[in-house]
Amino acid sequence: MKTIDKIPTSKIQRATKLVSTGAKVGVNYLKYYGDKIVNTEEEAKERLNKNNAADIYDGLKQLKGSALKVAQMLSMEKSILPQAYVEKFSLAQFSVPPLSPPLVIKTFKKYFGKHPNDIFDTFNATSVNAASIGQVHIAEKNGKKLAVKIQYPGVAESIASDLAMVKPIAMSMFNIKGKDSDKYFKEVENKLVEETNYVLEMKQSKEIALACSHIDNLKFPEYYEDLSSERIITMDYMHGEHLSEFTAYNTDQEKSNKLGQALWDFYMFQIHKLRKVHADPHPGNFLISEKGELIALDFGCIKTIPMDFYTPYFELAKKENIDNKAYFVSKLYELEILRADDSKEELEFFTEMFYEMLSLFTQPFHTETFDFSDANFFGKIAELGERYSKSTDLKKMNGNRGSKHFIYINRTFFGLYNLMFDLKAKDIKINNFKNL
Repeated sequence: MKTIDKIPTSKIQRATKLVSTGAKVGVNYLKYYGDKIVNTEEEAKERLNKNNAADIYDGLKQLKGSALKVAQMLSMEKSILPQAYVEKFSLAQFSVPPLSPPLVIKTFKKYFGKHPNDIFDTFNATSVNAASIGQVHIAEKNGKKLAVKIQYPGVAESIASDLAMVKPIAMSMFNIKGKDSDKYFKEVENKLVEETNYVLEMKQSKEIALACSHIDNLKFPEYYEDLSSERIITMDYMHGEHLSEFTAYNTDQEKSNKLGQALWDFYMFQIHKLRKVHADPHPGNFLISEKGELIALDFGCIKTIPMDFYTPYFELAKKENIDNKAYFVSKLYELEILRADDSKEELEFFTEMFYEMLSLFTQPFHTETFDFSDANFFGKIAELGERYSKSTDLKKMNGNRGSKHFIYINRTFFGLYNLMFDLKAKDIKINNFKNL
């Protein structure tokens, strides 16, 4: 894969890159209008989406940082984005052009004050894995194989300006209006700032690994503070393949069930016992070992769940509460889904919409065991998402609703459900975490 010798770090450089990307998108639309004359609307729109997704991703992967992270987050919203965007943006999870070896050495010396060869016995300056915020290198010290994650230069300093540039697009995409919409963007900004703080990630990694070490078939790397800094983190190199690589060929149902139970228990234990959760559940953050164990990586994005959100959120996971109209509506107000200034039309629309969504989405919690390989269940979720994304009534209303905590908690559950479906895990004991 081609490497990058320089990353735009200043506001002007990064804005210029986005403007040039926007110009390419403009050209794609001109082609689209011509394409419609000689081909069907559906064919022309599909080509437009593919061209735009490729050009936007090409621009973002050179910027890296929060702009690319937002693309990664959007790739998990499979019911909102056209398939061409989902496919292209999902590459941001674990397949982006890495920094060139000379830039790696320069960046390492800047962050650690020393050449990597002065710290490790061996250090490979060619990356083995590059993502949105940092890339991973293999090193050895005292006979132990290590993974060294190095943050891209300028990423932490450009978060606020990057989000300011993508804010209008996101507001349009999710139909967000109103003066208090900033709370959502502030939530994303704060989390991205945390993700660039590798001292915090080190602390979170060690805490969660210790707290969850008793869960069956779940493994974590060991982390090394003396070989880490605010922008570099060193851990054991874990042998395994990405979850998406494993699911592409696996036909062993027993192994799928074992891994699925470990993944589900890991998340339920965090949410219900720790009140905090690994809020970045995509395939690039999980490996499958040769022994068939689940290896959890990357604890930069940890969402703490406050009780005033946790309680009503999980009260609405119970079928009897969803079907109790008065109680259901009261919880929607607590979760800021319904607002005091809503019109009668908005109250009726969003009450019905969330009743339909929650009745479907919470089905795994209504039974002792659940079959996450059920394509019918996931097909209904996709159909529901697509229907509301095209709803003209919804587009007329203010989409700025719901607690800011929904952003990362919903992201966690969408990601978890997708991983469970990819594994084709069956007979998953939903409340097994209570026995852990």
